[in-house]
Amino acid sequence: MKVFAFKWFTIFMTGGMIYYFLEITVRGYSHYSMIICGGMATLLCGGLNQVFRRMGVLAQMLLSAVIISELEFLTGYVVNVILGYDVWDYSYLPYNLMGQICVGYSLLWMFLSLAIIFVDDYIRSYFFGEKRPEYHLLSMKS
Repeated sequence: MKVFAFKWFTIFMTGGMIYYFLEITVRGYSHYSMIICGGMATLLCGGLNQVFRRMGVLAQMLLSAVIISELEFLTGYVVNVILGYDVWDYSYLPYNLMGQICVGYSLLWMFLSLAIIFVDDYIRSYFFGEKRPEYHLLSMKS
């Protein structure tokens, strides 16, 4: 049980910190809530091929875009709307939902999720001895 919890914590913190520092690199600032959002995204999106072993990379990326967008919306709703921190506001962008998420960023998350998938698999393989999955663009044959 300790190894299981340590593995999840390692994946969570690695993804969270990468997301946090990537945002600082691109925008010049971030918020600690992005560590939580990025960590959850890494656990959920990176774990897709652990649960759905026959799922192709493209399907993982599409589903990851939805997962990350949902996490971003929930985080933004709590941090920006409820708590009023105003960390980001996408209301000026087309096809946004309450200024917290927008279609453009959801597409970006789809492409960035490929890195999440690989980082998760690398951590599982390198640090925890798990077998790396075989990657297929669409899906694995039965």
